[in-house]
Amino acid sequence: MAKTFAKAPSPCVSVCKFKIEGQCIACRMTKPEKKRFKRLEGKGEKRAFLAMLRERLQAAGRYAYWSRMYRRRCEKKGRPCPLDKLEADLDTGAEAA
Repeated sequence: MAKTFAKAPSPCVSVCKFKIEGQCIACRMTKPEKKRFKRLEGKGEKRAFLAMLRERLQAAGRYAYWSRMYRRRCEKKGRPCPLDKLEADLDTGAEAA
C-alpha cells in the first residue's frame, strides 16, 4: 500500500454546499482547498492535508459521516482508503515518512 496517499481521491464527497464559514457542509473544505487538493503532489502533502481535514471534521462533529462517505468513494474508484493508514499512524503517533 505504498501508493495509498499518492493515489488518494479528493476528500470531496459530492455534496458541495458552502454554508458554514465558506466550508462545505459535508467535507468542510473551502473552494480554494478543493482546488488545492488537485495540485498536491506526493504522499506527504496529501497525508498532511487529510490529517488537517480530519481534525477539522472531528471538531465539527462530522468526521463519522464524512469518513463513511469517503470510504465509499475510495471503494467506487477502486483505490485503497488513506483513512485506514492515517488513523493507524495517528493512533500510534507515527510521523509521515
